[in-house]
Amino acid sequence: MSIFRDGILDGKTAFVTGGTSGINLAIAKRLAKAGAKVAVFGRNEERGAKALAELVEVTGDAAKARYFAGDVRKYETLEAAFQGTAEAFGTIDILVNGAAGNFPAPAVAMSPNGFKSVVDIDLLGTYHACRAAFAHLTKPGGVVLSVSAPQAFIPAPMQAHVCAAKAGVDMLTKVLAMEWGPMGIRVNAIAPGPVDGTEGMARLAGSEEMRKKVADNVALRRFASLDEMAETALFLCTPAASYVTGAIMVADGGQSLYGLGMLAAF
Repeated sequence: MSIFRDGILDGKTAFVTGGTSGINLAIAKRLAKAGAKVAVFGRNEERGAKALAELVEVTGDAAKARYFAGDVRKYETLEAAFQGTAEAFGTIDILVNGAAGNFPAPAVAMSPNGFKSVVDIDLLGTYHACRAAFAHLTKPGGVVLSVSAPQAFIPAPMQAHVCAAKAGVDMLTKVLAMEWGPMGIRVNAIAPGPVDGTEGMARLAGSEEMRKKVADNVALRRFASLDEMAETALFLCTPAASYVTGAIMVADGGQSLYGLGMLAAF
């Protein structure tokens, strides 16, 4: 049950990268339910069409949702998408950086291209989106929210690429909070733990045995739901968090208290 009333984001516009699936789509739908007009951005056009249909179902108004196809590694596609969003909805109030990549692999077995791909999607993609969005962000009042991970601050075997990329996302979040704060733009991140209904957890913990191992290393002894992550994101996008910036909100059920060494099992 949400503590936020529907309509709390009436009149706002949100743009969500990686917003066609998983946590990011859940966030996009929650922002839409809260009253925001929402544009989602992603590479897979089939997923994009499905996500758009789901957003229209939430809003009840096709005029309040958009999908833009593109790759966060290609700056020009983001520029075009932000311009299209601004033309459709006006200024952008909320940017959610959710595009990410991951696969388990030891560093010595990972190809340079594999490492680069994750860093380019997670870190460079986040920078690209922030840089391209800046001209369109509401000043004051704009919100930037990035989806990070516990790997940003806890080393994890088989995750050298993700650890490096997400650590960069966290530091970028803090630097932008300092640089953009005087203009009234808040910049934060969330670090989810294991979340049901995501492609990443399906890949990393596809068997019941692995699911149990993961849950046993979470203080709350369970996976999060997509709705729980969406509520956390919504909080940071509302006036309830109006004095929160430069924060990395850990929403991992206490997984990081145990460390991430159990990922060696993958």
